[in-house]
Amino acid sequence: MKAKGPIMLLITAFLWGMAFVAQSQAADAVQPFTFNASRNFVGVLFLTLVIYARGRMGQDVPASKQVSAVSKTPCLGSYSRRMLLVGGAACGIVLCASSYLQQLGITAYPADAAASGRSGFVTATYMIMVAVFAIFAGKKAHPIVFVAVAVAMVGMYLLCAPNGFDNIYWGDVLVLVSAVGYALHIIVIDRYTHIDGVRLSRVQLLVAGSVSLVCALMFEHPEPSQVMAALLPILYAGIFSDGVAYTLQIVAQQTTDPTVAAILMSLESVFAALGGWVILGEQLGAVELCGCALVFVAVMMAQVPDFMENARKKSLEFKG
Repeated sequence: MKAKGPIMLLITAFLWGMAFVAQSQAADAVQPFTFNASRNFVGVLFLTLVIYARGRMGQDVPASKQVSAVSKTPCLGSYSRRMLLVGGAACGIVLCASSYLQQLGITAYPADAAASGRSGFVTATYMIMVAVFAIFAGKKAHPIVFVAVAVAMVGMYLLCAPNGFDNIYWGDVLVLVSAVGYALHIIVIDRYTHIDGVRLSRVQLLVAGSVSLVCALMFEHPEPSQVMAALLPILYAGIFSDGVAYTLQIVAQQTTDPTVAAILMSLESVFAALGGWVILGEQLGAVELCGCALVFVAVMMAQVPDFMENARKKSLEFKG
């Protein structure tokens, strides 16, 4: 079923978008490392139950002892325990840093800043960053990528600095830096798409949660009462954003065209703004909305070169 991957990614985008609402609600009650540690461990527990259920149904794909850990041509579903642990650790460390910066940024927004919507669109710039990183990796850049970067910069200015650079929210800066981390996360995941998505997601969440817990104990003062005050956002973020969405992302990327995947995942920014408006009553100004629109257009433009290349390859395969 060709639509299976895109449908999973659309659900992923929706769940991630709504997670910005949960994160905004939790920001008033619990500190970033404590929030991320809690949500990650909830996600680990959820995925452990999923793996158990899959095993009972005979659908689990555990690591194989026959696969070489240094295999140069890994195939889907063929991986070793070492591959799983290394890949999960790499994804988890990047995810931990990125999610901390994002949550710290959301916490730093003032009450009237429409944190869910603006952080969603600022985060979405990671899609453009993936294309830019490809240039540094030696990939020839299509002119459209540079146009997309320019459009994104204008959009970011309208969204974050309509009243001048002196009035930029510190939250915008932190969330923008977190977007760099999420771009790296996409790139790292792409190296491990042959590993079972659910098991890889569980390891990455376990690593991210463990690092977050250590940092929370070192730099914050976690209290059970704080966690209980943010219990519903933690459960949503842990089960749906971490447990379900990250797993759907990994699984869907295994069978979905990368360009289609990037476009669908970028819709999380739209869902974040809609969720903030409907659930939290957040409202962005006209100039800020124009900035959001330009950022979204830039994200779409950044995917055009890959779309054209994939279309060309499919055309050649059809002719062949």
